Amino acid sequence: MTDGTIGKVRLGTTGPEVGVQGLGCMGMSEFYGDTDETAARDTLDAALEAGVTLFDTADIYGSGANEEFLGPFVAAHREEITLATKFSVVRRADDPAFRGISNDPAYIREAVEASLRRLGVDVIDLYYMHRRDPGVPLAESVGAMAELVRAGKVRHLGLSEVTGAELREAHAVHPIAALQSEWSLFSRSVERSAVGAAAELGVALVPYSPLGRGFLTGSFANAAELSEDDFRRGQPRFTGEAAAANAELLEPVRRIAAAHGATPAQIALAWVRQRAGVHGLPVVPIPGTRRRSRLEENVAATRITLAPGDLALLEPIAGRVVGDRYPDMSSTSESRE
Repeated sequence: MTDGTIGKVRLGTTGPEVGVQGLGCMGMSEFYGDTDETAARDTLDAALEAGVTLFDTADIYGSGANEEFLGPFVAAHREEITLATKFSVVRRADDPAFRGISNDPAYIREAVEASLRRLGVDVIDLYYMHRRDPGVPLAESVGAMAELVRAGKVRHLGLSEVTGAELREAHAVHPIAALQSEWSLFSRSVERSAVGAAAELGVALVPYSPLGRGFLTGSFANAAELSEDDFRRGQPRFTGEAAAANAELLEPVRRIAAAHGATPAQIALAWVRQRAGVHGLPVVPIPGTRRRSRLEENVAATRITLAPGDLALLEPIAGRVVGDRYPDMSSTSESRE
C-alpha cells in the first residue's frame, strides 16, 4: 500500500477481490435528506482513487434512482469496480411509506432485468437478496438466483439480514459470496449465529451502517436535529430518552479516538474491521457518505489498529444500547432467530 491506497481482500472463498473497505451509495439518492449530486460524483471518484472498489446500491434506493445515478460512473470504470445491488424490497409510487418483500422467483427474474437496465451493464458482480420472505422457500429463491449466474447475468450471490441457519441452507443450494448485515459498536446481533456460520462456510461479512447510521460519529445526538425528510427521525434508538442514553455510550469512543489522534468514526470503523481477526472471516464494511472529506476520513480508518485495552473498553457498548434498529423489526434476522 505504498501508494496510499487501501489493501485488498477476497469476498469469501468464491467471491471477487475488493478493497478492504467499500462504499454504500444509498444516501446519494435518498433517506438522509437533500443531496448534492456533483459532490456525490466527486465522492465516487475519490473512493476509487483511494482503492475502494466495492460499490453498493439496491433497487429500492430512490426507487431505482440510485442505480441510474451510478450508471455513468460504472460505465467509465467497469473493469475497476465490483458492483453490488439488491432485490426484494417492494415499493409503491402511490404510497411512499409502503414496504413489501418479495422473494418469488418470477419477481427475481424481473428485478434483475430492471437493475441491469438502470445500471447500464450486462452483468452484476454481486447480487443480494435484500430481505428474506419466510413465505417463499429459501431454496426456491436462491435457486432462481443461481439461474441468473448460469445465464451470465450475475457473477456472485449474496444475502442480507439472514440467520446462520438460513445462510447454511442457501449456501447448500449455491455458493454465497457475502452476507450483508448491520454490524457496528451499536449493533452486534449478527454475531448470534450468522457470523459463525459465515466463517464456517467461507462467506465474507459486509457490514452496513458500521457507523450506526452516523450516530457513532457524534455528528448528531438526537434525530430531532435532522431534516424532516431524514429517515433516522423514525429510528427508535435515535429519538427521545433512548437517544440521550445512547449518546452517553460514545464517551469511550471519543476517549480512544483522542489517544489515537483519530475521529470517533475512524475508531468505529477500525473496530468493525478488526472483527475479521476475532471471528476468522473477511470483513468489508461499506460506510456510506456523500462527501469526499468523509470518504477520506473513513478510508484512513483502515490504517488504525486498536489495542486490546481499546477493544476491552468498547466491548460493553452494544449491550447497553437502548432501542431497536428499526421501528418494525419483522423483516430483520433477529425476528427469525
